[in-house]
Amino acid sequence: MSETGPTGWPEGVARHILERVDSTNAEAMRLAPHLSGPAWVLAHRQEAGRGRRGRAWTDPPGNFAASLVMRPEGGAGDAARLSFVAALALHQALIRLCGPHLNIALKWPNDVLLNGGKLSGILLESAGAGGQVATLVIGIGVNLSQAPDVGQVEAGATRPVSLKGETGLTITPEEFLDALAIAFDDWHRQMRTYGFAPIRQAWLARAAKLGETITARTGTVETTGVFEGIDETGALILMTPRGKQAIPAADIYFSGG
Repeated sequence: MSETGPTGWPEGVARHILERVDSTNAEAMRLAPHLSGPAWVLAHRQEAGRGRRGRAWTDPPGNFAASLVMRPEGGAGDAARLSFVAALALHQALIRLCGPHLNIALKWPNDVLLNGGKLSGILLESAGAGGQVATLVIGIGVNLSQAPDVGQVEAGATRPVSLKGETGLTITPEEFLDALAIAFDDWHRQMRTYGFAPIRQAWLARAAKLGETITARTGTVETTGVFEGIDETGALILMTPRGKQAIPAADIYFSGG
């Protein structure tokens, strides 16, 4: 079902609300050839949701599962940096809906933490050729009502939490979509106008464990160092015993999980 968004909904952005789908990213990619502009796809139930590196994404009823499909400007690097726009939009939407005292932080590269636990994840998928991204899908999952069982999480990973479990607040997926779409449009306009620098600065102001020792794992390689920030490409900067290292992609682990 396709709908016009509520008052304040970004102009020219479509809104599709589905009861059930395999995954919102897959549905968004199927819709892409038929769209004249960006579109959000929200599903009340995902039957084959997935996270980064092909991991399963558990999606209990009442949680948020949605994807934004768009034709991004620039190359693959520009498209990848939209994950930081999405993270800032999630932060803004949560504060707008739940109040300024919500204890949330952004975990590199693609997670949102609430009270130190994982509340939300972001998954980017793209299609294109020759270094250009013709279609970008930004998938977002938020544990609004329920968190996955700890037993489903790999050892050492950040514990999952839900918004309702941590705060007692009930936010519907549609309410969250409305706030998120508006926030994403705000931050995306900033990046289109001013470039990545203000996005990077805003993200770092909300970053978890900045200035602390963390571990980055890529495959079987682990790098531990002090989290100094992110560079102009969005890569993680660690100060290690071997000097400063830029890490473009990794899973991040904090001491104690």
